[in-house]
Amino acid sequence: QVQLVESGGGLVQPGGSLRLSCVASGFTFSSLNMRWYRQVPGKGRDMIATITSDGGSTTYADSVKGRFTISRDNAKNTLYLQMSSLKPEDTAVYYCRIFYRLREFWGQGTQVVVSS
Repeated sequence: QVQLVESGGGLVQPGGSLRLSCVASGFTFSSLNMRWYRQVPGKGRDMIATITSDGGSTTYADSVKGRFTISRDNAKNTLYLQMSSLKPEDTAVYYCRIFYRLREFWGQGTQVVVSS
């Protein structure tokens, strides 16, 4: 079955960096575009970054552009999100997502807290 497992979250000071990972299984990873979302309590999930199946094209929300980088390693079935210059407003649960066979699949999320 499809599984997405995020990791790499934690507590970081403002201005710091983190790299999130999303390990995928149960489908042909290299055939699907992938996305990162984030969610703060009481709000919906916001899409922050997308990447095409071959990694050749990426897009970012304005709120993270220039600070976050999405990438993937198709040989390792892994999606990444490199986050730098983190701000307190980046505090959220971060999720990876795919759309596969007419369904959405989400990981369990990884918590990122940006605080001094």
